[in-house]
Amino acid sequence: MAGSGESLVLCVPGVGELRQSFRLLVPLLVEQGYRVATMDMRGHGDSDATFTSYDDVALGTDISALIEELGGPAVVVGNSMGAGAAVWAAAEAPQHVVGLALLGPFVRDPDGGTLQRLAFRLSMRRPWGRAAFLSFYPRWFPGTKPEGYDEHLARVRDNLGRPGHWKAFVRTTRTSHAPVAARITEVTAPAVVVMGSEDLDWPDPAAEAAWVAEQLGAEVVMVPGVGHYPQAQAPVATAAAVTRVLDAVERA
Repeated sequence: MAGSGESLVLCVPGVGELRQSFRLLVPLLVEQGYRVATMDMRGHGDSDATFTSYDDVALGTDISALIEELGGPAVVVGNSMGAGAAVWAAAEAPQHVVGLALLGPFVRDPDGGTLQRLAFRLSMRRPWGRAAFLSFYPRWFPGTKPEGYDEHLARVRDNLGRPGHWKAFVRTTRTSHAPVAARITEVTAPAVVVMGSEDLDWPDPAAEAAWVAEQLGAEVVMVPGVGHYPQAQAPVATAAAVTRVLDAVERA
């Protein structure tokens, strides 16, 4: 937890990532007078890997419970799968999630056939899975790497080597986002979608951002030259987008 403001912001990372992925965004929000918390997903970072489920619903439940513990409600800044879980939490517990900033969001399953999904699962199997993931990781940060990138990559690598964490990671990659897609239109909280123009997880990032925004009645912020982690590569633009959501919540 950082800051002492009245309004709470909770930052939620995606699969394979850690709460430190928000290291450049948090100080900018604290400077604006907000109280900011970050969390690890199940089986990631300082979380243990003894859970029976690692899907969007489980993470959404954790988001809601943490907000209640911290004295919410909160605006949730979710990245990747963390964005999908935040949408589910906003539909399930609107008293806890009063605003959304969705960064490179996965709120539905991407197009792709059985063979593509099978190939991905095979690439994540031991003994080569961890190396395959880490070799691909830099591609999510096209162009100039953010401040502290090398140290953060080492932290991500070490996380995957912790007892049970690789298995939890693999289970998390098998998540279906269908439960989120089924409930996205129930969300009434103000929202913004921040998408990097070079996000490799989507064949057309702008089209995906527009679809998500249409479901939520949200603003779209496209960040040129940025990949899947705008909170790290474009923290200033991301902070501005989050602040607009907070302003909308305060006006409501």
